[in-house]
Amino acid sequence: MALGSFIQVLPDSHFSIQNLPYGAFKAHPTAPARLATAIGDYVVDLSEIAKAGLFNGPILAASDCFLQPTLNNFLALGRPAWKEARATLQKLLSSTEPTLRDNADLRQKSLVPMSKVEMVIPMEIGDYTDFYSSMHHAKNCGTIFRGPQNAIPQNWFHLPIAYHGRASSIVISGTNINRPRGQGYPTGQSPPYFGPSLKLDFELEMAAVVGPGNELGKAIDVNEATDHIFGLVLMNDWSARDIQAWEYVPLGPFLGKSFGTTISPWIVTLDALEPFACHAPKQDPHPLPYLAEKISKNYDIELEVQIKPSGQTDSCVVTRSNFKNLYWTVTQQVAHHTINGCNLRPGDLLGTGTLSGPEFESFGCLLELTWNGQKSLPLNGTTRKFLEDGDEVTFSGCCKGDGYNVGFGTCAGKIVPPRD
Repeated sequence: MALGSFIQVLPDSHFSIQNLPYGAFKAHPTAPARLATAIGDYVVDLSEIAKAGLFNGPILAASDCFLQPTLNNFLALGRPAWKEARATLQKLLSSTEPTLRDNADLRQKSLVPMSKVEMVIPMEIGDYTDFYSSMHHAKNCGTIFRGPQNAIPQNWFHLPIAYHGRASSIVISGTNINRPRGQGYPTGQSPPYFGPSLKLDFELEMAAVVGPGNELGKAIDVNEATDHIFGLVLMNDWSARDIQAWEYVPLGPFLGKSFGTTISPWIVTLDALEPFACHAPKQDPHPLPYLAEKISKNYDIELEVQIKPSGQTDSCVVTRSNFKNLYWTVTQQVAHHTINGCNLRPGDLLGTGTLSGPEFESFGCLLELTWNGQKSLPLNGTTRKFLEDGDEVTFSGCCKGDGYNVGFGTCAGKIVPPRD
């Protein structure tokens, strides 16, 4: 019999008792942040659960990690603590356990309707790295800019390509994104264009949240990398394609990316995703030994992108993709990131890069969907080549279980004009 909760969870809810993702919320805008898990339409205040002494396992009983405003201390404790917390919460929220179910005072203090809270970024993100690990995306982008004969450079099939991003401009879902200003390619003999980006784009990504880090100089073994990954979030790495195209040679993305990156509020743990593990694509050529995994896996996470054009009330689905399209796995990304001795820290964020599939309907950004503006994308009676002010972009991600979902909720943002 499937595990069930005493809290009602509707069939289409992303937040089943099989999920129990982690986040942080404020009860009102001036309140301090508190840690939570999600079930049905409720957040569960973990500080109240901790103060009631219900995290009473051997690892967490003496820890104050759930009394903190961020998850970083909990992330640093590692997988044994994560498993202990998950087992405790699943038991407390199950339909057969009276401890929380029959305690009206504790229920009232710890269960808060999602509609009444403000979600905030649940960890302090010290560093952010963005990979480029979808073969279909790399092939499409390379074809657009270099032609089909030189679409994917030789090094791409030997290592997970990445660049160092800007942690300070990572924002929570629902935050408006100001259209960035910058330089673009000159026309003819004119100086470079300067002004608001004319090719603003979304990028459908996910990102891994780092748990325990590694010492400076000591690499993480690819077959132990799972123990260093707490979970995944949805991520929109907004991109100003015109600024990026002018600046990225010879050092790669800078102002075309650093103006804003949006993440979803709930971190879904790898333990919750394990039932949806699937084989990663075969890698040819075979990776070097430090990237060769005994078991190479992705997760079957259905992803969707909707755009609500400015001034309209209805959204239009423009992309349906899947996390399993990732060529370089998140564990390979961690191993490669640290092979030079680079030290990761709890709360660091590692973006996957755009998650495009093989078909047009699964392309993960407007650069691909409009072939860099060469064609228009139909949207509810209007068209787009790139995003306009007032457009709202919403990502969703979900794993479909037998009678339950393990989902990520949504990752949304609205484009607004540049600030003065």
